[in-house]
Amino acid sequence: MKLNALSAISPVDGRYRNKVDALGGYFSEYALIKYRVLVEIEYFISLCEIPLPQLANFDQNLFEDLRNIYREFSEEDAQRAKDIEAVTNHDVKAVEYFIKEKFDAMNLQEFKEFIHFGLTSQDINNTSVPASLRDAIYDIYYPILEELMSKLNELADSWEEIPMLARTHGQPASPTRLGKEIRVFIERIQVQIDQLKGIPCYAKFGGATGNFNAHHVAYPEIDWVEFGNKFCNEKLKLERSQITTQIAHYDNYGAIFDGLKRINTIILDLNRDMWTYISMDYFKQKIKKGEVGSSAMPHKVNPIDFENSEGNIGIANAVFEHLTNKLPVSRLQRDLTDSTVLRNIGVPIAHTIISMKSTLKGLTKLLLNTDALNDDLEANWAVVAEAIQTILRRENYPNPYEALKELTRTNSKITQESIAEFVETLDVNDSVKTELRQITPQNYTGVKFE
Repeated sequence: MKLNALSAISPVDGRYRNKVDALGGYFSEYALIKYRVLVEIEYFISLCEIPLPQLANFDQNLFEDLRNIYREFSEEDAQRAKDIEAVTNHDVKAVEYFIKEKFDAMNLQEFKEFIHFGLTSQDINNTSVPASLRDAIYDIYYPILEELMSKLNELADSWEEIPMLARTHGQPASPTRLGKEIRVFIERIQVQIDQLKGIPCYAKFGGATGNFNAHHVAYPEIDWVEFGNKFCNEKLKLERSQITTQIAHYDNYGAIFDGLKRINTIILDLNRDMWTYISMDYFKQKIKKGEVGSSAMPHKVNPIDFENSEGNIGIANAVFEHLTNKLPVSRLQRDLTDSTVLRNIGVPIAHTIISMKSTLKGLTKLLLNTDALNDDLEANWAVVAEAIQTILRRENYPNPYEALKELTRTNSKITQESIAEFVETLDVNDSVKTELRQITPQNYTGVKFE
């Protein structure tokens, strides 16, 4: 079958491709080749800037022309690299040969042996992949997450004054406000965003086993560690790990994946709460003409967006967990298991993007059912018992907790009237009784948070 959205094995490339298409610029085979070309070109330019003696007469006016090799990198260019790889059976060497062809076309044959000079494949992979990961997170992930956060803030503001029965252990508890409950998720996510943004994106760059062996034997007078640091930090905007084997440590990859996973888990928690509120009739959902909720039950409008998000988060977090656990572990100076695993970094990020878009869609469809929220509060006057016993404690009333416990656990139905009758039996002054009478499930919602 010809590969298209209908024949793709992965739903990321099939059913959901339109939701994650932009990630192709960061995690596809085309993207990996392009980032490798970028690193190779910038490395060659950096060698010219030392300059190495053999590159001293390279015309630096051509630097921008060289950069255009990756800036204008096309699918045809990627295919040419793949055609070369079919012969070399080595993907990074194919990129080197591809660039050498470009040098030939530019009449730069005398300089082309300094393409990939002294490097191993992992110097290219372990700079290309973190660069693409960083760019995808900042270019694609954060904007969608910010859109989700903006929607949550909008809802929190809109629902700031809406009282709602809280439930702890699934049982009626002290009332809260719907807006505040949304702000819980906003704060949780923001804390994790701040932590995630504080994790440096590390790169490995140091030759076949991390010691700059080839560089040092050819040009022992050059400080190659300083060169590598400057190249990674200034040219690639990556932090260079100082002492490595052939491959990156990957520990900070794990920290990044764990950060993404934690944010996903918070969004999953939000999904389940929204799903539950819908099941409690606190929310209705906007109905789109022509949509079907069930193939058998015409009345149904299912919370499918929150369910879709939860399912995709499960897949994303499972893959993130594998990446975190597998990548930092390698035999001796390296084995090849990291290579195939690294190619899957875009998979959990794609499922993460799908999940956030689904949650966002679900939030935009919510219609507040204030009658249901108020009915639930009215049906649970027992929740003001905490307020009454706390004020009685303030007044040094004897055994207030026990008195309220007796009332709320022996009376089958606590109502506004039964609470009022109880207040009348209390041996307190009239001002305290007036204070107690004013407490309702609707106004016993605590302090306001902004």
